[in-house]
Amino acid sequence: MTRFGRLFRDGVTTFALLALIGLLAMKLNNRSELVQTGRFYVVDGDTLAQGGERFRLRGIDAPEFRQQCRHDNADWACGQEARKALDRLVKVGSPECRGSDKDRYGRLLVICRTGDLDINAEMVRSGMALSYGDYEDEEGLARRNRAGLWAGDFERPRDYRREEQMEHVANGGSFGGLIDHLRQWMGWDR
Repeated sequence: MTRFGRLFRDGVTTFALLALIGLLAMKLNNRSELVQTGRFYVVDGDTLAQGGERFRLRGIDAPEFRQQCRHDNADWACGQEARKALDRLVKVGSPECRGSDKDRYGRLLVICRTGDLDINAEMVRSGMALSYGDYEDEEGLARRNRAGLWAGDFERPRDYRREEQMEHVANGGSFGGLIDHLRQWMGWDR
């Protein structure tokens, strides 16, 4: 075999091996999408539970359950209202929630639909949740219409959570605070 023939054969072999490795890497990286249907328990404005599992609505951030907002110079329980809004949406039909990734707390990140209605988008469009990267157009519409949270003053949920954590640490992170956190995480305080 000539030198050119060996180089050609080695090049083809190298290319085939690299292609095979690439295909294997793509296959290993390809997570299967999980689909959940049926009845869901609404934990808060962006979290559902079913059969001991928790699901976080992808691309949105709703007020925390205990969070208060201001409207017409009065406090209102925007966190509770966000939970009620999501509860109404998941009871409209038979929701189907799909996702393949998990957040840092192990919750499956999902997009939920009832028929043609994207529940995640509707929460943002109604002003009961903020866009967290996926629903900027819906948030713009809610702002223009002064819907939900946009009708008054509110603290962004992520800022509210950060302040709650700092306050907890400043108070010594008591055992009672841990119990309260666990109760909230399990959905027992709702």
